[in-house]
Amino acid sequence: MRLEPLNRSANLGPVASPAVAVPRGYAGHGAPLVAIVGATGAVGVELLRCLERRRFPLSGLRLLASARSAGKTMEFRGAPVPVEELTEDSFRGVGLALFSAGSGISKHYAPIAAREGAIVVDNSSAFRMDADVPLVVPEINADALAGHRGIIANPNCAAIVVGVPLWPIHQVNPIARIIVATYQAASGAGAAAMAELVDSTRAHLEGRAFAPKVLPHPYAFNLFSHNTPIDPRTGYNGEESKVIAETRKIFGVPDLRVSATCVRVPVLRAHSAAVTIECGRAIAPDEVRAILAKAPGVKLVDDAARNHFPMPLDASGQDDVLVGRIRQDVSDPSGRSIALFLAGDQLLKGAALNAVQIAELVGAPAGRARA
Repeated sequence: MRLEPLNRSANLGPVASPAVAVPRGYAGHGAPLVAIVGATGAVGVELLRCLERRRFPLSGLRLLASARSAGKTMEFRGAPVPVEELTEDSFRGVGLALFSAGSGISKHYAPIAAREGAIVVDNSSAFRMDADVPLVVPEINADALAGHRGIIANPNCAAIVVGVPLWPIHQVNPIARIIVATYQAASGAGAAAMAELVDSTRAHLEGRAFAPKVLPHPYAFNLFSHNTPIDPRTGYNGEESKVIAETRKIFGVPDLRVSATCVRVPVLRAHSAAVTIECGRAIAPDEVRAILAKAPGVKLVDDAARNHFPMPLDASGQDDVLVGRIRQDVSDPSGRSIALFLAGDQLLKGAALNAVQIAELVGAPAGRARA
């Protein structure tokens, strides 16, 4: 039986025995052995960085990936950690399993991890709309964690970055309708898509032909509708449908009116969105700014004098969702609608950071994550 691959010189505290399954909620049971499934992918790398940066308490670390990545090493807290091949035996002794390897992998291995006693935080779409699985954004619905049965779903990246700033407005003046257009970066499609954007841009600038392999259309100096299948009944693509359904579940409003248009843009990292909301009663831009100025996970970037508003370049590497361009929607004479623009790091708050925040909530004795 394998022990966790980190040595004691990495300042991780005593090693937990992998023969002991950690109960649901590991607070009070010592720091867990943590597994990252999909450790070498774009989100997996950020999961590792978030655990390190936020000083997440763990007794050891198990990095899991496909057979072709096995044997590689990744650094954590100054020590090399070998990457192991993911198998059905990988979760013995694991207290927390962070998944980011696609829905197919999650559907097969997440239940195995949960049966072994691990708490699973899954970044894929596999379980998000399962009625028995909490779909959690800590700033919005942390209370949903109370009834988890071992698997917790991390929402769609666009749904997270849009939801974080809208929720505090909804708490003050209930939102009746959301119209959103997303501008989604290559990071949402993984490391291979990010590399394809760089390579195709270089080829374009050098006058060379470039045939896309990861995405269906040329990416350099181009944008296109999100490359998920179109539902012939609704006309919405898969990404748009996720944003709609998941926003309703996260907000706890099954009949919330939401419309989404999701577009891939030639940006390496951080998603942006143009959002119009209709509230239950009249609301002014200054009221929205006052709400968002004290909202967790939100940073106001709303400098009209300098024409400086949220940009993916500024949002990249930031934990907070940047929000600005806050203005009255002049097409609604009732004064109940607000238009705004936002940008958020898809790999951080849209994925890895949100997952680690969930893990902190599950493991915190008082049910609170660190600020």
